[in-house]
Amino acid sequence: MPSVAMIKIFFVIVFLLILASLGSALFHLVKHNEEESSTKTAKALTIRIGLSLALFIIMAVLLLTGVIQPQGIGAKIQAQKTQTLESNK
Repeated sequence: MPSVAMIKIFFVIVFLLILASLGSALFHLVKHNEEESSTKTAKALTIRIGLSLALFIIMAVLLLTGVIQPQGIGAKIQAQKTQTLESNK
């Protein structure tokens, strides 16, 4: 089972790759080199969408399998719901 630190590093790296792809698309969009620039912009945006989708799916699988746990506001709300359900029984 991977450690939480490794998972966080993986998420950060993929997120940085998403930002790099978005920056590349912006660069090629502003460059104004007609057909070639348009193709490169579309390719960079396609890569960004693929990375974003993959990151979302991986995060959902890790969350559903219990490898990672929600923290922050969502975790507090879930804890309150669980406590309310248990007190009603």
